Amino acid sequence: MSVVNIISAIGNNKSIYPLIVRDSGIEVPSKVALTYNQNLKDSKQMAYNATRERIIDEYGTSAIWLGGIPLMNKICDWGIKKFGYNPDVNVELYKETKEQGIKLNIEKFKESAFKAVKDLEKALLNKSKYQKLQAGKFILSTAIPIALMGFILPKLNFKLTEKIKEKQEKKLSENKNNNLTFKGISSSLANMSTLNKMAVTDGGLTVGRVTTARNRYEKMEMGFKMGMMMFLNFVFPSYLAKVLDTLSEKMFKVNVNLDPKLLGKKSDELKNIELPKENIIEYLDKNPNTAFSKLCEEYCDVKYLENRVRDPRAYVDTKKIISFRNELEKYTQELKASKNPKAYAKKALRVKSANIIANIGISSFLLAAALPKLTFILRKQVTGSDAEPGLLG
Repeated sequence: MSVVNIISAIGNNKSIYPLIVRDSGIEVPSKVALTYNQNLKDSKQMAYNATRERIIDEYGTSAIWLGGIPLMNKICDWGIKKFGYNPDVNVELYKETKEQGIKLNIEKFKESAFKAVKDLEKALLNKSKYQKLQAGKFILSTAIPIALMGFILPKLNFKLTEKIKEKQEKKLSENKNNNLTFKGISSSLANMSTLNKMAVTDGGLTVGRVTTARNRYEKMEMGFKMGMMMFLNFVFPSYLAKVLDTLSEKMFKVNVNLDPKLLGKKSDELKNIELPKENIIEYLDKNPNTAFSKLCEEYCDVKYLENRVRDPRAYVDTKKIISFRNELEKYTQELKASKNPKAYAKKALRVKSANIIANIGISSFLLAAALPKLTFILRKQVTGSDAEPGLLG
């Protein structure tokens, strides 16, 4: 994978890649170190117990959070196929419009996409059952990770701590003579992206962690910390990206609203690209091999079959495509207006890459350093102790 592709992936705030970088690469190791140092102010034993709990909690949660939903999606898709349906049929197509819908797509693609139309016909004839299967997929793919992360994992973690503390206290008692001391569902739900499902599971995780907390101080801290983590993971990066891109346009006089992979393309490829003015779906159907249609396939989730017929089972988000077209049109106009299109494109790529790295850096700093430090300050103010509230008894 090229550097531009990597930057593109971590810069896409609608995907899970920025979360993987922030969570597993930066946030978790930093939190573990901060937890150890903070609880060391109480005692070495407290630091040991708190750090062990943090490692199990953070890495266990990350594994379930990042991998649980994709795994459950695959299992549920397998189950839907066992019932004789194709999970690729998008339930949004039940909403018939002038541009797309199950009935319209069946009629339109019955000659060019026979197998896909068969999938549509079965979904149409069994609408209620298929919608229930898709709703069940959403429930299972979010409820199971929520149960594991929010309720089962913390309970097991706390039980482990209890057993270890019992052994520690027993050892302490045996060594008293040595003067040792110790301180105490609908279509909108069915069509949710993996990222949106992760946001839902994060909300469930927050409820679970607050519910299973061992005392009221731990409940208060969990509620504050988890709520702020949701904001910094799912809301803040998108707004920060818009702010950085807007500032860049004003400061450097360059449009950086497109994906880095697009900005990295040869300026001649984009400068003369054909852009449809209206009837987006009709254009995609009649011109599947044009540069714009291929870009929509890559950046706007438009799906084509092997014979380059648009997949009638997939829903086309025309609003997303129109927004993409407008940004592309604005960028190509600026390319044409520039004295040196190649230099303009290179500058745009450099600035966009810098913005993405800055976004990851700022949001990771807030998650991995600023939020834990603020939590520790509030903990000290509320409980009067540096130790983890749940370990104070």
